[in-house]
Amino acid sequence: MGGQRVMQRRAAAEVAGRASTSTGDNAPLQLEQFLPYQLNVVASLVSLALSRVYARRYRIGVPEWRLLVTLGQYGVMTAKAISAHTHMHKTKVSRAVSLLEQRKLLTRRSNRADLRESFLSLTGSGRAMYEEVAPHALEFARRLTAILTPSDREAFGRAVTQLTARSAQLVAEMEAERKEE
Repeated sequence: MGGQRVMQRRAAAEVAGRASTSTGDNAPLQLEQFLPYQLNVVASLVSLALSRVYARRYRIGVPEWRLLVTLGQYGVMTAKAISAHTHMHKTKVSRAVSLLEQRKLLTRRSNRADLRESFLSLTGSGRAMYEEVAPHALEFARRLTAILTPSDREAFGRAVTQLTARSAQLVAEMEAERKEE
């Protein structure tokens, strides 16, 4: 995790222009100006900062946090549905399920119609953790976006929605092209 923090700090320094080099200024593709890279840096830094809200107090990582919040929001889901909803790989979801189950924060109930999957839900302790951490997470989000005007927040929300939809469309197109090959 320490190496990841170093990489994130370097990336933030580069984006801020503190680590630019004169030889890269004429490159056709400048990573710091490349939107997918910029989005990744923002996501990494926000995730790192947000993890401070729950990592120390609850001893959970990002995958467990996403799983906990998803079940807190939706109640009962399968691991496959959580994977699709959170865009986490199924192995990350599986590990997070195991950890939360060991800590008695979620329960598993077999799906009688399909014994290969289980229905997951929070236990009383898991629900209590979700309800305790939710206000802290919302406060973090408020503090994060406090620098934006209301109209900038609205525009950013629209842009994120559009970029998410377009990204999903591009993934689907690439999958279709791959199947045709």
